[in-house]
Amino acid sequence: MTGTDPAQQEQAHAELSGDYDIDVAHSRFGFMARHAMVTRVHGTFNDVDGVLHLDAGDLGRSTARVTLVADSIDTGVEQRDQHLRSNDFFDMPTYPEITFVSTAINGSAPSFEVTGDLTVKGITKPVTVDVEFTGAAVDPSGNHRVGFEVSGTLNRRDWGVNWNAAMEAGGMLVGDKVTLEIDISAIRRQE
Repeated sequence: MTGTDPAQQEQAHAELSGDYDIDVAHSRFGFMARHAMVTRVHGTFNDVDGVLHLDAGDLGRSTARVTLVADSIDTGVEQRDQHLRSNDFFDMPTYPEITFVSTAINGSAPSFEVTGDLTVKGITKPVTVDVEFTGAAVDPSGNHRVGFEVSGTLNRRDWGVNWNAAMEAGGMLVGDKVTLEIDISAIRRQE
């Protein structure tokens, strides 16, 4: 999304613009939350589907739609994952998907903000995340790829993910703040 003269910029914009599918094998939809007030627990959602529409000439006209299969949550500890899948946290049998649909993009590449509607447990609320465009390339298979790093913080209680337990020494077992740690590689659809 860079270039020195207008003709180069226009060509670069045309080469980057289009519809992209998220390449799940080369992306990571991660998160982090505090546990026992002393450590961080990291996790990912492994089953993800997403489509990006990139308008490199007018980033504000770009869009993103992402669906996470809630049951694919993975923190590396099966007992914890089962608890997260239960009604105490995500109630995944009732709410099998978590979705994000962009509503606005502000700023310009390489760093910009994306605002959208995040739906968790049937509750939809707006969130804004920071996005860093990390580059574009043609891979050995001839696929046109783009990359993004996404970060942000949200309060899980805003979406009804309220379970917690008091600790003997004071404080709560699970922090309310959830930090998003997302790396996206997306492949442009063939015309």
